[in-house]
Amino acid sequence: MKKKSPELHGTGVALVTPFKKNGAVDFNALERLTNDLIAGGCNYLVPLGTTGETATLTNDEKRDVLHCVVKTGKGRKPIVLGLGGNNTAELVAQLEHNTFDGVDALLSVSPYYNKPSQRGIIAHYTALSKASPLPIILYNVPGRTGSNIHASTTLQLANEVPGIVGIKEASGKVEQILEILAGAPKGFRVISGDDGITLPLIAAGACGVISVVANAFPKQTSEMVNKCLAGDFAKARVLHNLLLPIIPALFEEGSPSGIKHVLSRMGRMENTVRLPAVPVCSSHSRRLDALFAPLIKSSR
Repeated sequence: MKKKSPELHGTGVALVTPFKKNGAVDFNALERLTNDLIAGGCNYLVPLGTTGETATLTNDEKRDVLHCVVKTGKGRKPIVLGLGGNNTAELVAQLEHNTFDGVDALLSVSPYYNKPSQRGIIAHYTALSKASPLPIILYNVPGRTGSNIHASTTLQLANEVPGIVGIKEASGKVEQILEILAGAPKGFRVISGDDGITLPLIAAGACGVISVVANAFPKQTSEMVNKCLAGDFAKARVLHNLLLPIIPALFEEGSPSGIKHVLSRMGRMENTVRLPAVPVCSSHSRRLDALFAPLIKSSR
């Protein structure tokens, strides 16, 4: 029997994985980050997603990162674990042999590099759902995976596959997301995967965001999302416009290089990423510093 799907409205955070200067996982910084995000009003935590540089972590590191977030969170917020890949059989085996203690749902990215057909995507997620003890949130991010989950595919999975409870939509295709919102069954969660368009997507019916910028600015992001969900778009726009200038800059030299630079400037962790990611260049770091200065002032 699958675990009941948690309430996943508001602001989820795609956690970065802090590293020490020597490249080892910095678990003290991860504990601080987890506590800061909860104190900042975020609604749920998403460790081991693409923002967490999960592709560069060993299996032992993945286990220890999850354990750290679960232990630090102490059940205060739901935890959505990033678990995806392009080897369906391997993922099925992981789903069948892990207990996922402390985890409330899974966020599973569409297979990357393989560029499966839409039928292949449906077959992949159907196999995962059959094996999973937890509800699954689809993750569509064609800029990273090389293929797009069409709206019709998302709606077929939402309507026909038990255990598929939502989608993090980061395609940037607003018309596609609107089509999903219009046709989704009751209870199916459409979650913004792009910080910059969260406000208009919530206005159209999305239930929140899984955010990158909230790693550094959880209070402002959560307040903006909560104002949107309450229908107070006038106040939400003020916060949205405060966040908007820095969002595209965070991704110009790759993610999570931008957000880790900001977090390091705030004294929360080292500015360390694992290859093939590299820190942002000096000129871009100065630009990021200028962009996030107003956000620092707003959090005081």
